[in-house]
Amino acid sequence: MKILRTHHVAVIASDYERSKAFYTKALGLEIIREVHRAERRSYKLDLQLPDGTQIELFSFPDPPKRPSYPEACGLRHLAFEVEDIDEAVRDLQAKGVAVEPIRVDEHTGKRFTFFPDPDGLPLEIYER
Repeated sequence: MKILRTHHVAVIASDYERSKAFYTKALGLEIIREVHRAERRSYKLDLQLPDGTQIELFSFPDPPKRPSYPEACGLRHLAFEVEDIDEAVRDLQAKGVAVEPIRVDEHTGKRFTFFPDPDGLPLEIYER
């Protein structure tokens, strides 16, 4: 098997409308399609990053809470690459997003920081 790239990451939201606004307005992701799945009482929103990678945002009735932050077993966090981390932090803070202090990766020397999505999912921005 030859993996080409990440196609998508799936996220389940506790409050669909709040998360939809966060991912489209605060992060600026483009909506590809939105589908209401009546039989599952849920929505599926396909969002696209500039490189073509997608995020599938789901709503389900009463999803279980994430066990801990951020060291729950399974996916630890989702990271986005940015050109200028200072600019990205300012933009997020201007939109009311709480961002942790910028850190430096001890192995690569690159700067990064974390911020939560509306459900506390750890998101990272990592400078190119």
